[in-house]
Amino acid sequence: MESTGGAGWLWWAPFGAAVLHIGEEFVYPGGFASWDREYRPSFRNSITPGLHLVVNALFLVVCASVAISGMPGAAIVVAGLRLRSAVPASLSVPGWLALAALLFSNAVFHAVGTYRTKRLSPGVRTGMLLYVPLALVGYWHFIRAGQVSAVAAGVSASLGGSYHLWASLAHRWRSRR
Repeated sequence: MESTGGAGWLWWAPFGAAVLHIGEEFVYPGGFASWDREYRPSFRNSITPGLHLVVNALFLVVCASVAISGMPGAAIVVAGLRLRSAVPASLSVPGWLALAALLFSNAVFHAVGTYRTKRLSPGVRTGMLLYVPLALVGYWHFIRAGQVSAVAAGVSASLGGSYHLWASLAHRWRSRR
């Protein structure tokens, strides 16, 4: 893939890592929702199966959209359907970096939660083993290849890394209702 400088797999890596991470949280070993309710009891009422379903479905759509945005033609064909990205090609690399920063911050969330609760968070394994190295490799790759400036990479890191801040605000708002 010409747009990635030979690292076409990198575009789809967040999607694959996210599928494995969600699997760890909710399938094997599972139990993330109950762990999260114990970790953040003030948000207990906001942490619902419906919320997890919607958030994770949207998350996978974002991962796929970012991946498609980095492909030549910014579209793929699946079962005869041509799927295009919602991310403009000019923002594909900053979008990938913002997504990687979100993944990185999610790994930190799981690690901090594991430390504070003294109980292994479902999701900490894939977060630390996949999300952290993926973000580091991706930032290194795109900056080194000259596909993004350090300033744009920093803005992407700030945007993606702020996920848990605004998610916490949304939980606080939902909990009050």
